[in-house]
Amino acid sequence: MDLVNLKTELLCKGVKTEDRIEKGRRAGAGPAGGRYLVLPNDSVVNVPLWPQFVNRSDIILTSVESKWFLSKNGERIVDVELINPPQFYSLKTLSGQPMYKIALLHGKDCLATTLLQSCVHWSTGNGCKFCAIELSLKLGSTVLKKTPRDLVEVVGAAIEEGVCKHITLTTGTPGTMDRGAKLLAEATKELKRHYQVPVHVQLEPPKNGYLEVLADVGVDTVGIHVENFDRKVLNSVCPGKAKVSFEEYKAAWKEAVDFFGEAQVSTYIIAGLGEDDQSLLEGVEMVANLGVIPFLVPFRPILGTEFEKRDPPSSNRMINLYRRVARILSEYNLDPSRNLAGCVRCGACSSVLEAFKYGG
Repeated sequence: MDLVNLKTELLCKGVKTEDRIEKGRRAGAGPAGGRYLVLPNDSVVNVPLWPQFVNRSDIILTSVESKWFLSKNGERIVDVELINPPQFYSLKTLSGQPMYKIALLHGKDCLATTLLQSCVHWSTGNGCKFCAIELSLKLGSTVLKKTPRDLVEVVGAAIEEGVCKHITLTTGTPGTMDRGAKLLAEATKELKRHYQVPVHVQLEPPKNGYLEVLADVGVDTVGIHVENFDRKVLNSVCPGKAKVSFEEYKAAWKEAVDFFGEAQVSTYIIAGLGEDDQSLLEGVEMVANLGVIPFLVPFRPILGTEFEKRDPPSSNRMINLYRRVARILSEYNLDPSRNLAGCVRCGACSSVLEAFKYGG
């Protein structure tokens, strides 16, 4: 079995499954509408279950006597483990907030939260067309702003349960020069006062000085997400983020690598927004040369967004891209498994790590 092919097919096709299964969060920041499966070699995948394209998948997720497996064309192809929601979801913080509204388990051991569940780009009509950050607020599944005190309580409960080995903090972009760095620094500082757990933060390129602030409070890894290297695509799909020039991104990546080190800085790259392979791979090589992990993911539609009926890229295209990205990473001696915290370490939404490990 080729793990890269299998995982990439799951990311791009999703799986059909029984209606009674809980199908994961419907909105929020990042890829939603799925559940986490553990594949062979302890690989984890965030497999889509919600969107319409899943109805065309030829992969079936089935359970027999509480054991789960995948089948294709009537043939059982691999046994998998379904990661269940953690027990702390049923608890409340001292302030009375349900803990699941403060932070969620991503993958098998990453606790993740969006500190500010609103974004200046949404308020100006320039939000990313694939993003559902404010929809989860409307659904009542989260709160507008997470306090450091509540977050510390939830992290403590998750650590006690044994499901938190690293933390991801992201945020909607506020209309301030720090682009969320102050919120991220405040939360990280409080977390580090209580727990020695690696912390990953995500934000748009902040103005000078704020990356150093994040380093000073103990942030371990940083994601500065460009989304797409095709400027026309970015202008169309992410009109707010497109106002930040590639030169600003490049300067921020360089500065971040200086503070956090090679392989500890990453950038999300979404394939399937209208770009061609050449622009994508040229961008991958550019960031790899800087010491930045290109975290390539296939586009995934989220219910309620402008792109909810748009399909992901084909698995064949993504498999080819992942193998080429892995070769680029090898050329620059940039091992994604060295990353200490966050999306790259979790790896559930991308086959980058598997392609690097098992042959590009």
